[in-house]
Amino acid sequence: MEEHFPLGSRSYWIMLALLALARGADFLSTWVATPNLVLEGNPIAKRLGWRGGVVVNLLVCVVLAQWPLAAIVVATASVMVAARNFQSAWVMRSLGEHNYRDWHVERVQETRISVYLLCLAGNTFLTAAVGAAVIVFSEGKLVLVAIGMGIVAYAVAVAFYTLLGIYRLRRSGRLHSPSDHARFS
Repeated sequence: MEEHFPLGSRSYWIMLALLALARGADFLSTWVATPNLVLEGNPIAKRLGWRGGVVVNLLVCVVLAQWPLAAIVVATASVMVAARNFQSAWVMRSLGEHNYRDWHVERVQETRISVYLLCLAGNTFLTAAVGAAVIVFSEGKLVLVAIGMGIVAYAVAVAFYTLLGIYRLRRSGRLHSPSDHARFS
């Protein structure tokens, strides 16, 4: 596989279709889970809104489709994000965005932060380990390396945006410090 596809070539259109499908799945799963973006963890996506997000993602897809490594990394991570969104979207929809957020915050508040962070680390490190294994055993095959990198990128994104959410909760005072938690346990 080439490392660069000329704009408009057959391979370019295939990568563009792959990216559009993957990013479309991410958009659809986000819309199903949080149509008003109340639960969106990415502050940039939340600020852009749906229209701005569509425009930015179309531009990203058009540009990245020229580079198969980048296109496959983004497509892999996007499909994994979509799968994660769909996993809980039905609960988010049934409770409503605001009620789900409040319910989720209450569950986090009731959990020791150390347990929460340990579970997050287990989730993300194990996922990243699968991606790393794919990379290590890829024998340098671009598609496999890119898929492995996409899995690792997904794990990093989950860790980053989850920690960002925890930081925001603590900053807003909705999440107590570990010493406060001991008093409420």
